[in-house]
Amino acid sequence: MQGLKRKLVYVTFYELIGLCMSTLGLAYLSDTQASHTGPLAVMITTIAMIWNLVYNTLFEYWESRQATRGRSVARRVVHAVGFQLTLVIYLIPLIAWWLDMSLLDALLVDMAFIVLVPCYTFAYNWAFDKMFGLPSSAMAAT
Repeated sequence: MQGLKRKLVYVTFYELIGLCMSTLGLAYLSDTQASHTGPLAVMITTIAMIWNLVYNTLFEYWESRQATRGRSVARRVVHAVGFQLTLVIYLIPLIAWWLDMSLLDALLVDMAFIVLVPCYTFAYNWAFDKMFGLPSSAMAAT
């Protein structure tokens, strides 16, 4: 599976799992009900889905121009960490506003996700590539 279809399948399942994790995690970390953090998790998921499509398109563009093909552990780590660090820029102000807390408190709440999401992203990407094969950007040139 390649192209837009691959990206849509990837991001849909990635974010559905992420939505469940973030709703429960935010409720636990902010000591509030999941009914209060659920809408926040939906907003976070929506932002993450849009950014995921953009980020993966940019990453695959960069990847397709590299001399070394394939997805090494180092490349997967760079992908996962880069995605999470850039996403934080969008999410910290949203979390602070929704949960009525300072940016610093929102950063502290988000720290668990800052650590967890790159691990989740790494594992999800590995499993996704095993199930659906590598994208054309990571395949050896023919």
